[in-house]
Amino acid sequence: MSLQTFEIKVQDIYHDPNNARKHDSKNLAAIKGSLVKFGQQKPIVIDKKNIVLAGNGTLEAAKELGWEHITVVRSTLEGYEAMAYALADNRSSELAEWDQEQLGSQLVQLQEIDYDIADIGFPSTDEWDSDLRAPVDGIEENDAPLKSIIKVYCEQPNKDEAEQAIKEALAHLDGVTVET
Repeated sequence: MSLQTFEIKVQDIYHDPNNARKHDSKNLAAIKGSLVKFGQQKPIVIDKKNIVLAGNGTLEAAKELGWEHITVVRSTLEGYEAMAYALADNRSSELAEWDQEQLGSQLVQLQEIDYDIADIGFPSTDEWDSDLRAPVDGIEENDAPLKSIIKVYCEQPNKDEAEQAIKEALAHLDGVTVET
């Protein structure tokens, strides 16, 4: 079975009135930023009544951007199967975890080339401690020196400079040895 995509007028498809996933302004801003920057890279999934099963946030963002057409794929799922699919689509991405090292590295690389990571829903690295919390997940609140070291690492333009900054920061902590 191959999926057949087609374009449809935005006004002819409808948000799922029972959608269990809500999209706040921060989330919609990220979706809009992605749509503006990259265009629509995956279709919205609709049922035979043109109700969105997957992609309600994309539809809302497209409407806010004034799009007239959007690419969709029509599902044959109905009833409880359609409901279960909609929940599974939202839940599956929620269950994934970030590889913190890769995330930090990629965001720093993008910032090195002056790429505005806010366009893809991420705050700048200097805001990670309070907003993203990616580099400091799992660190106790009272472990400020370690948080500072991680922040220093994330703010460095390349890995060598980051490693040097960490060594310098660790040198000021009592009882910490640095292996090279």
